[in-house]
Amino acid sequence: MDYKQIFVDQYTQHIKRRGADRLLEWLIGSDFFTAPASTRFHAAYEGGLVEHSLNVYKVFMKKHFVEGEDDPESVAICTLLHDICKAGFYEVSYRNRKNEDGQWEKVPYYTINDRFPYGHGEKSVFLIERFMRLKNDEAVAIRWHMGGFDDTAKAGSFAIAHAYEQYPLAVKVHLSDLEATYLCESRNEEE
Repeated sequence: MDYKQIFVDQYTQHIKRRGADRLLEWLIGSDFFTAPASTRFHAAYEGGLVEHSLNVYKVFMKKHFVEGEDDPESVAICTLLHDICKAGFYEVSYRNRKNEDGQWEKVPYYTINDRFPYGHGEKSVFLIERFMRLKNDEAVAIRWHMGGFDDTAKAGSFAIAHAYEQYPLAVKVHLSDLEATYLCESRNEEE
């Protein structure tokens, strides 16, 4: 399946905001379409990041979108772009592993090389806003899409609770991200 083309089609169909074209150009010039979504937790394979982004969009539209309540452009922005912080984030390394014949061979795996350690959700917000303005609810939804997995939330911050109380979009993006990660995706291509 050509996830890159599907992503570009969804993006250009729904995201019309000023600067969106330049952001898409930046994404195309990055490794966004070839990067994994993680090193080992979900979609840990080439192209996993774009596949995950599309899965989050699909889950949101199927389970959480309410006509007249949710803005289709905001939904597309938040779901398709929530993890752009992972562009330029991974690199391929190699390790030795025995193959089925008992011989050692070098196999690739992904490692993290965070060249701009700015946090997860907040880094995605920062990168998007280099090209186009986000509405408050969009910025909050992208910032807190990790929910309780976010380091700030794990440290005991109540900001996430306040965000979810004020912005239903943030809750819906988080729920869509959770379902895509744990119910729609495998850890690697072999699973």
